[in-house]
Amino acid sequence: MIAALIIVFREVLEAALVISIVLSSTRGLPGVGRWVSAGIAAGVVGAAIVAQFAGVISDTLNGYGQEIFNACVLLLAVAMLAWHTIWMSTHGRQMVTELRSVGDTVRSGGRPLYALALVVGLAVLREGSEVVLFLYGLAASDGGFRPAILGGSAGLALGVAVGAVLYLGLLRIPTGKIFSVTNWMIILLAAGMAAQVMNFLAAAGFVTLGPTLWDSSFLLSESSILGKILHTLIGYIERPTVLHLIVYIGTIGLITGATRLVSNSQQKKPVSG
Repeated sequence: MIAALIIVFREVLEAALVISIVLSSTRGLPGVGRWVSAGIAAGVVGAAIVAQFAGVISDTLNGYGQEIFNACVLLLAVAMLAWHTIWMSTHGRQMVTELRSVGDTVRSGGRPLYALALVVGLAVLREGSEVVLFLYGLAASDGGFRPAILGGSAGLALGVAVGAVLYLGLLRIPTGKIFSVTNWMIILLAAGMAAQVMNFLAAAGFVTLGPTLWDSSFLLSESSILGKILHTLIGYIERPTVLHLIVYIGTIGLITGATRLVSNSQQKKPVSG
């Protein structure tokens, strides 16, 4: 039961942190709740499907199907987060003004809400499929489904609670600064996800991680609660390698560079009317 609680809490916490950042970065926009709810629901359904066909996925591509699947999910999430950050660089200030007078005339189709719903769905899909597989393995080897379900339920509640605390904390940030704060959170979140992709690709034999740069596990274990939170929020890795660092810094550089490029090009455009 304790093992199930810890496993589910860690996986749910990661998804809850992503959802909290997404909700805080789009607060006040009409329809965001529906999109995020749809993303969560789609992720749960997808996780159940993935768990159902876990054996097929694992056997695909010489037994590395699950690693490649996880890598693809994370890469797609990174792309969506990058696009959202670039979009916000040109619309963030406008949204701050619109939030004061937004009404029925504002259509969610003009916002990147569907992209963020996709990010939420992918986060729930990846973490949810791992939760189902872990719980099934625990139930099969450690005393049946009842302890696994009880521990998993407690872990689910605890993970959601921690995510809610983060979301409430983000709500305290003034509206005028929320987009700047959450944009940087999303950039670091994307960089951390991109670095995680390397672990899956290395496991599948596609890349070599290279030598370990340092080992900070004695100071902060990645498996601890704080380590897991920092792993999700800023991509903390207790034993980063050369490839991890290159991908992490490269992702931050690409997103911030593209954001500045698009922002500058928008500012140079003549005002119509």
